[in-house]
Amino acid sequence: MKKELWVITGIVLDETIQFTLLELCEYAKTSQEQVIEMVEEGILEPDGDSIHRWRFDTKALKRLQIAMRLQQDLGVNLPGIALVLDLLEEMEALRQMQGR
Repeated sequence: MKKELWVITGIVLDETIQFTLLELCEYAKTSQEQVIEMVEEGILEPDGDSIHRWRFDTKALKRLQIAMRLQQDLGVNLPGIALVLDLLEEMEALRQMQGR
C-alpha cells in the first residue's frame, strides 16, 4: 500500500507587523506592479501617502495571497477579485456574529 505524505507549511504572523511594498512582494512572491494595480483597484489599502511610505498589514498579505490564487487558478479579473474578497469578509463577519 502506497503512503502519502502531506506537508503543510506557513508563516505565523503577528497582526501588528507591517510590511513595505518590497517586503509584501517578497512574502507574496509577486511584483510591485501587480500590488500597485491591486491598490488602484481597491483590493489592497496601504497606510501611507506615497508608494515609498506605503505600509501593509498582515490582513493585506492574506488578501493579496487570496487575490493571486483567484487570478492564477480561476482567471478572475481585478474587479471580480475585489468583489469576491469583500463577500468573503462579509461572510466571515456574519459567522462571527452567529458565534461560530
